[in-house]
Amino acid sequence: MDERRLADTGLSVSTIGFGCMGLSHGYGTRVDDADGIEVIRRAVDLGVTFFDTAQIYGPFVNEELLGRALAPVREDVVIATKFGFDFDGNRDSGLNSTPAYIRQTVDDSLHRLGVDSIDLLYQHRVDPEVPIEDVAGTVRELIEAGKVSHFGLSEAGVDTIRRAHAVQPITALQSEYSLWWREPEKEILPTLDELGIGLVPFSPLGKGLLTGSLNGSAAFAEGDIRASLPRYSEQSLREGQQVVDLLASIAHHKGATPAQVALAWLLARGPRIVPIPGTTKIPRLEENTAAASLALTADELDGLNTASSLIDTSSVPRYPETMQKWIDR
Repeated sequence: MDERRLADTGLSVSTIGFGCMGLSHGYGTRVDDADGIEVIRRAVDLGVTFFDTAQIYGPFVNEELLGRALAPVREDVVIATKFGFDFDGNRDSGLNSTPAYIRQTVDDSLHRLGVDSIDLLYQHRVDPEVPIEDVAGTVRELIEAGKVSHFGLSEAGVDTIRRAHAVQPITALQSEYSLWWREPEKEILPTLDELGIGLVPFSPLGKGLLTGSLNGSAAFAEGDIRASLPRYSEQSLREGQQVVDLLASIAHHKGATPAQVALAWLLARGPRIVPIPGTTKIPRLEENTAAASLALTADELDGLNTASSLIDTSSVPRYPETMQKWIDR
């Protein structure tokens, strides 16, 4: 698989990465460790060099799983993880990015991952009680100490990005971005282009919607986070059907799948965009990674842009209030 340079800071990763969250967290029962390791190592075989995890996934077990899976190929891959949630229960916000807590939890992540340095360390959610300059300064110290190589933010707004970048250059912003959610195009993407920062879209397949596997009557298993998300109500799913139908039509014409077309659309949005689709199934993994070689015509891209622009993303929040409060603006 070809590589992309995430940012002017020089971190190169595979064109498509792998989001590990779903192996342990968010979509019902976690997979057996042996099955999770098999999926991760198959991703390596397919040319994936960029793997994404976080302390909160599990919590903790996802980092441990990824560390074991990648131990034999550690020098050939890029590992990203995230800090920022409060695991001690001492803060009502549920967040904790105080400098001491960052240092403590990063040391814990290093141990769980079994590595000497984290290639890309994100602040998972912006902590309104801690100045972003203090967060960026703490990560800069961790970089100087050799414990971290690159700094990233997740779900951060433009002002936060600029303030953090002035203290410690940001390599990547992680944010939801897909044909199902294009809000980053308004302010985030222009800012990232100006500053030379890469974008790592999570949920690039709309948490399953853009694969064509969901419909208005979709039922989610116990523990599946989508059951609590307003945008996955029956009405909202039906509103996205026009995009799903167009994806299916283009995919049929090109001998591809809707998921591959959706990922190819993302890759066409800019040279520093690296999506991280996740899956628990090897056939879906093979399908997703094959999208790196799929090219769409200008007419196909225009049609997808038009269809997705008709989806109402302003009146329905992405998350319930308990989670929406963590999104920085």
